[in-house]
Amino acid sequence: MADKLERYRSKRDASRTPEPVPAAPPSAEDGNAFVIQEHHARSLHWDLRLERDGVLVSWAVPKGLPADPDTNHLAVHTEDHPMEYLTFHGEIPKGEYGGGTMTIWDTGTYETEKWSDREVKFVLRGERASGRFVLFRTRGQNWMIHRMDARARDPFPPPDPMLPTERAKPPKDVSAYAFEFAWGGRRLLVPIEGGRTTAAREHPWLRGLAESFGSRTAMLDGEVATLGGAEILVFYDLLYDDGRSLVDEPYRERRAALEALDLAGARWQTAPSWPGEAGPVRQAAREQGLPGIVAKRLDSAYEPGPSKSWLFIPS
Repeated sequence: MADKLERYRSKRDASRTPEPVPAAPPSAEDGNAFVIQEHHARSLHWDLRLERDGVLVSWAVPKGLPADPDTNHLAVHTEDHPMEYLTFHGEIPKGEYGGGTMTIWDTGTYETEKWSDREVKFVLRGERASGRFVLFRTRGQNWMIHRMDARARDPFPPPDPMLPTERAKPPKDVSAYAFEFAWGGRRLLVPIEGGRTTAAREHPWLRGLAESFGSRTAMLDGEVATLGGAEILVFYDLLYDDGRSLVDEPYRERRAALEALDLAGARWQTAPSWPGEAGPVRQAAREQGLPGIVAKRLDSAYEPGPSKSWLFIPS
C-alpha cells in the first residue's frame, strides 16, 4: 500500500520545523475527526482537514468557510497530513514550507455523506464551524467549497456614512450624548471579511488590520486623519460584527462592541469618547487645533446620511 504521507514528508525537514513528521506510514484506521487551522503564512488562509483512512485529507481555503449558500469559496487541495496535526499549533520557521503562525480555529467531528475523487459531502460538528458542506472539483485541479444549509447572517449595511448636523453650541442635555473629537480627516468605512478588506486597495497598510480579524466579519466606521505627520485611521463606530448588523442598536451598545475589539496598532486606533463631558472635550479640541467636536446621542441608531442625532460643534 502506498504511503499517504510520502508527499508530506518530502516537503518538510523534521530538524527545522516543529510540525509532526512521523517516520512510519499511517495506519488504515478510519475516524471522523476534523480540524480547521488559521494559518498566517505568505497570505492568510484556513486549512480544513478531515480524518480519512489514517490521515488528514486537507484543503487550504483562502477566505475560510462560506457563511451562506450564496457564495462558494476556493479550496486548494493540498497533501495529506498526519493525524498528529489535529492538535498542532505554533510557529513554522520563515523559509520553511508553510512558514508562519498556525493556530487551531476549530476542531470536532464530522459525518460523511459522500466521498469520491470529485466530490466530498460532509456535516461539520464543531464549536465554531457547523453545518452541511460540499467540496467539489472543478475543471482541472481546482476545488470549491459550498455551504449546503442556510445560516442566519445579516447582510452588510450599505456603505453610506452617518453625517453630523452642524450647530453652534453643545446640546443642553449633555448627559444624553457622548462627546468626541472631530478629526478633520477623510471618512472611511472599512468592511472586513475573510481576513481581507477592500479598503486596502487604497490603503495597503490596512491589510494587517484585516488579517488580525481572522474569520470574523466586521464593518468599521472612522476617518483617516493626519496625526504627528502620519496617516492614522481613527475608528469611532462599529456597524457590523461577526454576521450581525448593529445599525439598529443604540450608539452606546455599538461603542461598547467597538471598544471590546481593542483596536490599537501603529496605523489605527479607537477614538476616545467622553459621555456627558462637552466643555472639557471642546476645550481640548481647541488646544489641539482640531476643527471641533461631535456630540452623539447615546440612544441613537446608525442613520446613513445627515442626522440630527450627531451634532458637529466647531471649536
